[in-house]
Amino acid sequence: MDNNDILIRVRYALDLKNREMIEIFKLGGVTVSPEEMPKILTKSMEKDEEAPADYDQMKVNHKNLEAFFNGLITYKRGPMPKKEGQPAPVQEKPDHVNNMMLKKLKVACQLTTEEMLDVLDDGGIAVSKGELGAIMRKPGHRNYKECGDNFARKFLKGLSVRYRG
Repeated sequence: MDNNDILIRVRYALDLKNREMIEIFKLGGVTVSPEEMPKILTKSMEKDEEAPADYDQMKVNHKNLEAFFNGLITYKRGPMPKKEGQPAPVQEKPDHVNNMMLKKLKVACQLTTEEMLDVLDDGGIAVSKGELGAIMRKPGHRNYKECGDNFARKFLKGLSVRYRG
């Protein structure tokens, strides 16, 4: 899955409108115009597919995708209160895109570990608490596991069942 596909699936799962998506990007510190939003939400072409004449896609990079998820947390939960003298957290190794997506969606939707397991079950995949814990760890931890595309798709499918059901 590429970043645009992730945004399309999250938008569908959480039933977000274009104006809400623009606001979420803004909360994350990225300005997206109403004209750019449909281009961002255009499905990517396969390598062997020929693009139609009207095909116009705007690729989303990892930084903008993370900004979207940070904005989604603020949109769903409100701004985080500032603490004096507390430095911003520094992450040595960047998370894999799917791992970052799962962590940010867990926070934004205020899901417990049990609820995440239920969402994955709704998506059609049975996962143990230990496997989920390995995916939620920081990169560099000895038990860290990279989240695969199929796992991420099943989670987003489960979210669709839960929020649109």
